[in-house]
Amino acid sequence: MGSIRTWSLAAVAGIFVVVVAHQRSQADAGPAAAPPATTPVASSPAPAAGRVTGLPDFSGLVAENGAAVVNISVVEKAPKFGGLGEPADGDDPLSQFFHHQMPPGHAQPSHGIGSGFIVSPDGYVLTNAHVVADASEVTVKLTDRREFAAKVVGVDKRSDVALLKIAATGLPIVHFGDSSRLKPGQWVVAIGSPFGFENSVTAGVVSATARSLDENYVPFIQTDAAVNPGNSGGPLFNLDGQVIGINAQIYSRTGGYMGMSFAIPIDLALHVKDQLQTKGKVSRSRIGVAVQEVNQQLAQTFGLGTPHGALISAVEPKSPGERAGLQPGDVITSVDGHYIDHSFDLPSVIAEIPPGTEAHIGIWHDRKASEVNVKTVLLEDEPAQTAKATSEDGGGKLGLAVRPLAPSEQQELHTKGRLLVEDVSGPALAAGLQAGDVVLGVNGAGVASVADLKREVARAGHSVALLIQRDDAQIYVPVDIG
Repeated sequence: MGSIRTWSLAAVAGIFVVVVAHQRSQADAGPAAAPPATTPVASSPAPAAGRVTGLPDFSGLVAENGAAVVNISVVEKAPKFGGLGEPADGDDPLSQFFHHQMPPGHAQPSHGIGSGFIVSPDGYVLTNAHVVADASEVTVKLTDRREFAAKVVGVDKRSDVALLKIAATGLPIVHFGDSSRLKPGQWVVAIGSPFGFENSVTAGVVSATARSLDENYVPFIQTDAAVNPGNSGGPLFNLDGQVIGINAQIYSRTGGYMGMSFAIPIDLALHVKDQLQTKGKVSRSRIGVAVQEVNQQLAQTFGLGTPHGALISAVEPKSPGERAGLQPGDVITSVDGHYIDHSFDLPSVIAEIPPGTEAHIGIWHDRKASEVNVKTVLLEDEPAQTAKATSEDGGGKLGLAVRPLAPSEQQELHTKGRLLVEDVSGPALAAGLQAGDVVLGVNGAGVASVADLKREVARAGHSVALLIQRDDAQIYVPVDIG
């Protein structure tokens, strides 16, 4: 093939030389010589409507919105360590010794980074739930290098949306677009802090909309804009400079970007944000049915013209679905006028209906279209997490959230203590206390109730010595409360 390719190029060059020589001989013959006949060169066709003719310039969009994108750093709850700041290794013959004897103060909390964006001038910030869900401290850093300790207003793990609040006013904000109008092929821009590089800008196109991942309630926007660790919680913009999504996930076999990233539609995120801001939690509905996708074979089996809808495979006893007469084999095709194309469309549509509301559900039953009314009920499993108020924490200044142990729990844990640590932050976290510890005493005085703990901590000075039980060992832990 190499010799043929070389030959072809040489042949073309030879023809060019002959043509040029011929043209020159004609020119030497004088002005009376007629020019050689030539074939007209066809002009390039005009671009068809909608064809891409150039790349957009994103600099104006970034200049206008970059200041409203923030960097989020978190101190996560300390992991359970065996001692010397290293995880306990079950194969190490000394691990049990260190686990029981080494002071827990050696356990060091881990750190994480993420992104977010300011949604109101008075300091409300949206980000991902997984960025702050396990954080004991959250810090928001603006592009002007100001830093603020942030309060976690609420965390909704189902949608992976969290709302923060910082003590500032007059802040720059983003503007919102309509994520339901997105189309594959449209340009989008992501701004965030991948690997800690603040206000990094990447661009791509919408690859798809309404992607379902891991039975999630979120119809994700799929793009090819580069997103990496640290981008989580950052905004996804359209070309009008409007936020249409929150960057949340990547599809990767390496842990880094591999061409597919996923964003939470801003319409859904704002619905969650409003509930977190007003109620501190998100209420969702359910109707008590299990559904599956309708393929071509199932569509033919049930007499549907084309595969669509959510096929009911099971109905929970005494559920709203059973009371409304829904049966396995029915296909849900619409909810309150919303067309159900895929089975994963149904949970998110039902979830957004206020609990206790009657939903009008279109079904395909016994080879004909029908409609039923179903009164939704509250989806109660895995309720949204909200920030604990310090005034309600038994440890108060310590940063401990505790609860009384039931007698059966005391027997199970082999303890005489009555206060179980449920959450740790601030001084207690720095000292190495962990969720699951049992508080036995403060400064030598036994404590049997939350009131006892509050009283003894109030009596203490700038530091206290907590007697705790962890597994089968008891140890005093000094805590500096400043």
